[in-house]
Amino acid sequence: MSVGGADLHQVFAPGRVNLIGDHTDYMGGLVFPMAIDRGIRITGKIGGTHLAVRSDREAAHASVLLPVTKPEVIAPSWARHLAGVAAEMGTTSGFTGQVTSDLPVAGLSSSAALQVATALMLGHQGSPLEIATLCQKAEHRATGVPCGIMDQLTIAAGIVGHALLIDCYQLHIVPVPVPEDVEIVIVHSGQHRELVASDYALRRAQCEAAEDLIGPLRLASLDEVDEIDDPVLQARARHVVTETKRVGMFAEALTAGDYTEAGEQMRDSHNSLGRDF
Repeated sequence: MSVGGADLHQVFAPGRVNLIGDHTDYMGGLVFPMAIDRGIRITGKIGGTHLAVRSDREAAHASVLLPVTKPEVIAPSWARHLAGVAAEMGTTSGFTGQVTSDLPVAGLSSSAALQVATALMLGHQGSPLEIATLCQKAEHRATGVPCGIMDQLTIAAGIVGHALLIDCYQLHIVPVPVPEDVEIVIVHSGQHRELVASDYALRRAQCEAAEDLIGPLRLASLDEVDEIDDPVLQARARHVVTETKRVGMFAEALTAGDYTEAGEQMRDSHNSLGRDF
């Protein structure tokens, strides 16, 4: 497209917020996120042998030679998100451009938004699910974080005025209108957090260990969870099992306009994360 009279290409990918359904996506459970009205924009010229990109949020510029075979060693570290996408796409033609963002660094899925925007900038024309799957693989490859698909899929498939009820096992999406009298308010905690430096991978491994004992947590009952002897694995499994149920109940309550019930499910979700996760 033409931007400001110049022959430039421009793409946009929104951030996302998850209303309920934490640490369930990588176990194939239910989640209830939504895309937001802030995000990441890339503006630039297509072509060349590099991803030559400046960011308004990062001091160091990215200059990634194509094709990329080892995105995990690219410096600066933020450029690994671009490199991972390029590696997964196998692209040999890059772009020169500028990344602008009104998302907090390492917040509201800014890295997933950067990945989706990069895929679009590099000409990916697949479905939202195909883009999300590619970007999830790029995240795994470039950062080593074994993330689920929620962030990338929400960003790629977001619909204005709707949240998304996503079954992360069947990869089925049901758009749910957010009632007009409901206002979503996002508050910055002031705490900087990056998944690479967190216990995210450990939590996933613990959930998978619980599954080895009782089968898929998305299908497990609380009676089966109670049979787990290890108290840590039992706690992780209890959260996933109960959280998946809460997501369904929350979606029903929101649709019915029962905001008291929806709020109780969100409260119980926070309590479960604090106690069991």
